[in-house]
Amino acid sequence: MPRLDSEQQQAIAARIRYYRDLGVFDFYRRGDAVVEATPENVSLQVTNPDETMPRKQSRVQSQPSVNDLLPATQPVIPPAEREGALRVIREDIGECTRCPLAFAGRHTIVFGEGNANARLMFVGEGPGADEDAQGRPFVGRAGQLLNNMITAMGLKREDVYIANIVKCRPPQNRTPEPVEANTCSQFLFRQIDVIHPEILVALGSTAATYLLGGKAPLSALRGRVHEARGSKLIVTYHPAYLLRDPRQKKEAWADLQIAMAELGMKPPKRTPSE
Repeated sequence: MPRLDSEQQQAIAARIRYYRDLGVFDFYRRGDAVVEATPENVSLQVTNPDETMPRKQSRVQSQPSVNDLLPATQPVIPPAEREGALRVIREDIGECTRCPLAFAGRHTIVFGEGNANARLMFVGEGPGADEDAQGRPFVGRAGQLLNNMITAMGLKREDVYIANIVKCRPPQNRTPEPVEANTCSQFLFRQIDVIHPEILVALGSTAATYLLGGKAPLSALRGRVHEARGSKLIVTYHPAYLLRDPRQKKEAWADLQIAMAELGMKPPKRTPSE
């Protein structure tokens, strides 16, 4: 019977940690009694390694969504306790090795930052090189544009909260794989539950996919108000996309005006610039 190599063992160990974080502690192997789900079990011999390895997913719908598994509503945490609650989440993450991104060249976990009592929260896809180096979300060129967009709304960066679907940089800034996003997004959802923002802004299709629990074209999601984790959700373009196609800045500004209207804010007459 073949044994798993070290790379396969690491992948399965990350998968087991993912299930344990969801409250799944027992696995069954064909022909065996129940096996406790512990990372140490990955060295066991298996008849067919392909049956135990997590298969690469091409569609989000084929991977269990943590958004569906976590309770849809949580008790509202008093504002004075939210900073402490966010620290607890960060401590729970630790030096995370729950998904393959931990072994793909990550330097820093980018937890998120901002006002723990923010009415408005922005969610992106994942850290880039600058974010991975500094440990802060949206600090590169896309982050500078996001700062300008926030300023154009009449707000400051410290007024809002900013986070990502995944907290480790995917190699070459690729789109996170479903196993990575579903493993990591549980912590994002806990952040949302703590902050309890009135408005979430999904920056790009990846953020929209995992916040809404399903995939749809960005054009079909923009221009209207959705709901996610007890907050109203607005979908717009990712700032990195706006840097590649500045012609869409006007459309993104229209999306932000929807968010402002929901917050009862009077939109300024000027539009954001890079």
